Parts: sequence; structure tokens; C-alpha cells
Amino acid sequence: MNTKQTYWLIGIITVASFLIGFYFYPQFPENIASHWGANGEVNGYMPKFWGLFLMPIIMIFISSLLILLPKIDPLKANIALFQKSYNSIIAGVTIFLFYIHLLTVFWNLGFTFNMTVMIVPPMALLWLLLGIAMPKMKQNWFMGFRTPWTLASVRVWDETHKIGGKLFVYSGILAVIGLLLPQYTIWFVIVPIIFSSIFTTIYSYFLFKKFGTDVK
Repeated sequence: MNTKQTYWLIGIITVASFLIGFYFYPQFPENIASHWGANGEVNGYMPKFWGLFLMPIIMIFISSLLILLPKIDPLKANIALFQKSYNSIIAGVTIFLFYIHLLTVFWNLGFTFNMTVMIVPPMALLWLLLGIAMPKMKQNWFMGFRTPWTLASVRVWDETHKIGGKLFVYSGILAVIGLLLPQYTIWFVIVPIIFSSIFTTIYSYFLFKKFGTDVK
């Protein structure tokens, strides 16, 4: 997906989110379900304005931030080397937020489902998307595992993101497997990704101890 297509996709999804909010605003009660516990049941409410428009606002903020950051990155030339993967990540995050927005709307329209179970598939896809993109990432200050050791060595950066990519893919697969055990699904989503992040960060340190710096 090229940059222009990505911007169009983000724009269409964001506008659609606001239109959905405006359409259902008169139909919803003053307070609507907005938060769900690990068991997938409602445990929090908020005024309908925020329930319908908070996610679209977050969508604008995050997508704008992801679009702006590469433009001010001192290593922005490196981001251009994996621009298609970066665009896919921006699009993936936007679609994920839109999906959460739709789930909130459907729930408050009277549809009942286990929210945790419904969220897992797109989260798993997000982990997979990040995992596939990581080996293509080049050194930059905003995306990837930006530890003192990966930023001090191109080789450490590359090797770290190879293993990190594999672990994120495995995390996505485990998240899907967790759907077979609904009572433990949330743990299959959270624990692997936390482990992957911690392990990859520590791994970058030992790589640096082995290879040293190559950044002047």
C-alpha cells in the first residue's frame, strides 16, 4: 500500500467513524457501555458523546502522530526504506480502532457477545502485521525496538528485529489459539506479547555486548 492510498484509507475510515457516531447519537441513552472486563462483560459506562466519539478522536490523534513522526525523525531516510510496511502498520492500527468503535456501537444497539473474544482476532492480526514488518524496519527513532543498543549498532538493530519479528508472529498465533480457551483468552493475548517485548529488549543488550557499536 503506497502512502497516498494509506492516507485515503485513513480519511475514509475516520469520516465513517464520525458519521456512525452522529447517526446513532439521537438513538442512544445518555450513558452507554464503554468498558469491558477480562471476562468480556461490561464494567464501565460513559456519556454517549464520549462513547461514540472518543475512539474517532483517538483515531485522528494516533494516525496523525504516526504520519508526522517520520517527517521529523533524524533518520527519516531510513523510514523511507520500509515505507510500505510502515504504511501497512498505520492502516492496520486505524482499522483496529475502527473495529473497536463498531463493537462498542453494536453492543449498545443490543447485540450481546463476549467482547474479549471479539477483540482477539484483530489483535492477533496486529501482532502478525508488526511481526512481519519488523525484519524490514531500519534504524529510526520512533518505530521498533529503540533501545540504547539497537540505536548504537545497525547490526544489533537488524538482528534484534529479526528475532522480535518472529516472536510477535508467534504471539499472534498464540492469541488465536487462546480462543479455544475463552476463560484464558486474555492471557494468551497479553502474556506472549509482554514476554516477546521483554525478551527482545534484553536480547538486544547481549547482541551489543557481542558485536559492539558500528554507528559513528
